[in-house]
Amino acid sequence: MTRISPAFPIVAGALALTFLWVVAWYWPTAADVAGIWWRSDTFAHGLIVLPAFAWLTWHARERIGGLRPQPVAWMAMPILAAGLLWLLGSLVSVAAAQHFALFVMLVSAFVGVLGWRLSRILLFPLAFLFFGVPIGEFLLPTLMHYTAEFTVWALRLSGVPVYQEGLFFIVPNGSWSVVEACSGIRYLIASLVVGALYAYLNYTSLKRRLLFMLVALAMPIVANWVRAYIIVMLGYLSDNNIAAGVDHLIYGWVFFGVVIFLMFWVGSRWQEEPAQLRSVPVATTATRWVGVVPIALALAAFPPALAIMDRPIDAFAVTLDAPAPAEGWTTAPAERFAYVPHYAGARAQLRQTYLGEGRTAPVGLFAAWYLGQREGQEMIAWENGPASHVLGDLHLVRSAHAMTVAGVPVVENFIFTPSGRVLTWHWYRLNDRELARDAEVKLRLAVDRLTSRPDESAVVVLSTPVAEEGPERARAHLEAFLVAHAGAIRATLEAPAASIPR
Repeated sequence: MTRISPAFPIVAGALALTFLWVVAWYWPTAADVAGIWWRSDTFAHGLIVLPAFAWLTWHARERIGGLRPQPVAWMAMPILAAGLLWLLGSLVSVAAAQHFALFVMLVSAFVGVLGWRLSRILLFPLAFLFFGVPIGEFLLPTLMHYTAEFTVWALRLSGVPVYQEGLFFIVPNGSWSVVEACSGIRYLIASLVVGALYAYLNYTSLKRRLLFMLVALAMPIVANWVRAYIIVMLGYLSDNNIAAGVDHLIYGWVFFGVVIFLMFWVGSRWQEEPAQLRSVPVATTATRWVGVVPIALALAAFPPALAIMDRPIDAFAVTLDAPAPAEGWTTAPAERFAYVPHYAGARAQLRQTYLGEGRTAPVGLFAAWYLGQREGQEMIAWENGPASHVLGDLHLVRSAHAMTVAGVPVVENFIFTPSGRVLTWHWYRLNDRELARDAEVKLRLAVDRLTSRPDESAVVVLSTPVAEEGPERARAHLEAFLVAHAGAIRATLEAPAASIPR
């Protein structure tokens, strides 16, 4: 039976009090992270992160020995940097920035309170906490793209004829698409979490730990590609009697379980003898808790600053009037074109359909205007977009690079709808600047908020069906509309500014 040193309860108590201090000041962000752990299948591993950290700390109790915390006051500096990131993320509603900053502050506070010697002993448990950050969904488009490319390549190598368009592909007896659940992001994150624990507990050399982590990174990606290929082949060979519908997800997790077993089998071939524990001398220097004061003050600085800077703007009357059709264009009933993007939380929206002279395909104009953006009322959000996941019957086929048309930077998307394929161009307007990229809009919005400028913003989406003539015809159709109406659209988006309360 291992005897607990008198210093360990002090270390555990310091960690617990630091955790409570951080969570108390940043409770909304901490609760949001916990809610994602509870609701999301992708980030459900977060539920084990804190218990695992506690167990890993307990596991290292013999190495802690008689060492006592020696707070490092200047660790307040990285806390201030992370707090600034949290503040910017809160001002522009970027949840990923808030979540990452929270964990940086938490780990930095732990290091600052414990001191360098204890932090080196607890290096892996402290680093393991970052697995709790619910981040990684930015990898979805890349993972989905390569999963589709490998699947199509493997099918053709197997002699199956395939027609591919982006994430959609058709085989002789059915059509398939790579959706978010097929991206492999869940496999990848779960494999990294489990792989990190396995490497830490079973190896002592840094080289073997890093090699095993490379295996844990590469194996689920390749395995997901093989899984997708096998599922499509099973559907093809069985005429879609098996591996179609929900059961292909079940097959996927069974397959992943086999992959994890193989990963552990490979790892067992590199097994090392446990490292001999070195005795840690009993600390004779008393803990100088005064070093905790700058750390505590740095943690407490930013929530009050946010309360001052993020004062809500009351509701006020504002409307968006659709631009009058230019010469050679007429308005058409909205029913003529059913596609509508999803942008929630706007103070005003407009939707109008236009027809060009001599053209049969309509052009849809959608705009949404925002001011005083905050949680649930932000323009760029996970649920907003031309092919939002909220609109379950819409699927993004592919997204093109940004380009400039009639002096306007636009991003092009091909979207599959129940009525057929749709081509969209969208762009943003922020304080008289026209922008195309989401990240650039968020960065400029953060600067504007810090400099007390209003966050007057708008998004514009142009759309038209992709007829049998192909995307080039649809592209020319949107370009003709934008050339004729660019000035009128700008004037429409500038008009609401006169309604802003001063």
